[in-house]
Amino acid sequence: MNKLYVEGRAFNNENYAEQGFAEGEYENCLFSHCIFAKADLSGVVFIACEFDNCGWSVAKLQSTSFQEVKFKNSKMLGLRFDECNVFLLSFEFENCILNFSSFYKLKLKHIQFKYCKLEEVDFVEADLTKSIFEHCDLIKAVFDNTILEQADFRTAVNFSIDPMLNPIQKAKFSAHNVATLLNKYKLTIE
Repeated sequence: MNKLYVEGRAFNNENYAEQGFAEGEYENCLFSHCIFAKADLSGVVFIACEFDNCGWSVAKLQSTSFQEVKFKNSKMLGLRFDECNVFLLSFEFENCILNFSSFYKLKLKHIQFKYCKLEEVDFVEADLTKSIFEHCDLIKAVFDNTILEQADFRTAVNFSIDPMLNPIQKAKFSAHNVATLLNKYKLTIE
């Protein structure tokens, strides 16, 4: 049986929450203003695709493949990226809301988050070496045994990282946010 293969196509204003999404491989496709919320994307492969202004909240990502995928201006609440296919897993996020999502135990070296809201996101045991958190709000994001070596937090806000529990060698912080590394000591810094 031949598997669906779609290349170089643009999808606009589609509601996959209602109509479902065809399993297959999508390469170099652009999805704009599409709704994937609560859609079952299990086993779908996305290669070098871009998603702009899409709604993804609580979509099912069991064995979904994301390879060199870009998400922009999208609402992505409660996504379990930790259930994705990890083979060649790579994506970046710009101006996205990823609250309550999980990247548990994923190897995401060089991942980029730009202007994102990452409230209560699970980064436990993830490898975020050389990752970038540019102008991101990380309120209540969970870092525990997370590899953050050479990560860039210079413009990030509201994060709480315990250097005793997370490798942070050569990570970058600004003078105004480095004090958050001492949160567990409940110090008053003036």
